[in-house]
Amino acid sequence: MSFKPSENLSKEDVQSGLKLVIADGLFAESMVSFTGGAFLVAMAIHMGASNFQLGVLAALPTFSSIFQLVSVWLVRKYKNRKAIAVIANIFARFPLIIIALLPYIFSTSTSVSVLIFFLFFHYYFGSVAGASWNSWMRDLVPTEQLGTYFSHRSRLTQSLNVVLSLSIAFSLDYIKAHYPSYEFQAYSVMFLIGGGFGMLGVLMLAKTPEPKSMMVNDNLFLLLKKPLKDKNFRKLLAFNSSWAFSLNLATPFFSVYMMKTLGIELSYIIAFGIIAQLSSIFSIKVWGRYSDRFSNKTIINICAPIYVLCILAWAFTAMPGSHIGTVIMLVVINIFSGISTAGINLGIGNIGMKLAPKEEAIVYLSVKNMTVAFFSTIAPLVGGLLADFFASHQLVWSFEWKGDGTSSVLPLVDLKGWSFFFIIGGVMALYSLRILGGIREQGEVQKDKVVTYMRTRIRRSVVREAKARNPIASLRRAMMFFF
Repeated sequence: MSFKPSENLSKEDVQSGLKLVIADGLFAESMVSFTGGAFLVAMAIHMGASNFQLGVLAALPTFSSIFQLVSVWLVRKYKNRKAIAVIANIFARFPLIIIALLPYIFSTSTSVSVLIFFLFFHYYFGSVAGASWNSWMRDLVPTEQLGTYFSHRSRLTQSLNVVLSLSIAFSLDYIKAHYPSYEFQAYSVMFLIGGGFGMLGVLMLAKTPEPKSMMVNDNLFLLLKKPLKDKNFRKLLAFNSSWAFSLNLATPFFSVYMMKTLGIELSYIIAFGIIAQLSSIFSIKVWGRYSDRFSNKTIINICAPIYVLCILAWAFTAMPGSHIGTVIMLVVINIFSGISTAGINLGIGNIGMKLAPKEEAIVYLSVKNMTVAFFSTIAPLVGGLLADFFASHQLVWSFEWKGDGTSSVLPLVDLKGWSFFFIIGGVMALYSLRILGGIREQGEVQKDKVVTYMRTRIRRSVVREAKARNPIASLRRAMMFFF
């Protein structure tokens, strides 16, 4: 196991490294499944977290990205991205094990403040590792395979997340129903398992080869100015920042909204997330292939408007008046959210790597991540602070029909609480798409041409799979065609 960067990597070394990166992704996804997402929100609510503390928890992952500057300094000083990523990941994942052991050390329930304290270090060191990892992958993964490779990696990690999320959700619901006094201990065990998986991921990274990079030796602050002077990259920063702010104003509170406002059980919430992930798994291979064939910007242009509609639709999920109606709406929203976010996340990640010069990739990508992190951090904090204000306000618009001593009311709009955030976030996200149009990407093709091409190809695939009597593949193609 060598930590020294290699001057030249053979094709066999590259392929072996790509397999190890996928293995690390699977272990890292297992770690996140046990310690993040809806489970972390449920744990915080169980501990009595306030709306502001929930906002802080949502903001921590993005806020810590601001510290990627540390990674830039370390990489320039030691010129060893692999060693920095491995060591930082060890420090990032160890706090999860500490969180798991806190109740047994102090024999009392851990407060939300203590949880936030240790999670800060988890995300901080993870951010330092992530900046080195991004630059490392920029050189390891062949440029012409970026879309295909990362879409394949995402499919595997999301598939694993589906299985783990279901298992964890049902286990937690069983414990809540039969052993409620052990609920907090269950969360503690989850953090212990998650930390263990995280350490296994570090082992996979330690075995992955690193190609030697050629870095510019300019002053650090002069280097940080270069992405801001690059007009095209500056437009990407503006789009990515405004998009991130719009989404983080609303999306971190989806789980909170379902738990507190709609009164939906955790197992249902996890099921909705799984529906979104299955939709993403079925579609991400298509997006990866088309992003390599056409451009990442085109894929974003196709997917982003659909996701904006999904955000806006969240504001109306409480209106059906029946539990079944609300569930049906949430299922539809999550199907289209999964399909669209698969293309958006893949496109935004790859376009950043593509526009960053190879010799200055870590600087460009770190500036991008730090800028986006700043706006992503502000959004949920603003949302958490304003939650109480919107909780006491309501917007109602309805038609009333009167006659023969009777009256009927047809509700058109009934917004309250978090619904206002969803409307504001959706409108702002829609506006940010105007900035996307100014970005120039090599191989860019007009959206309408790509949609026409995709529609034709997918229609033929649906017919071919149906004739071959392959119902799963046919359903996947049909879903993409409908989208």
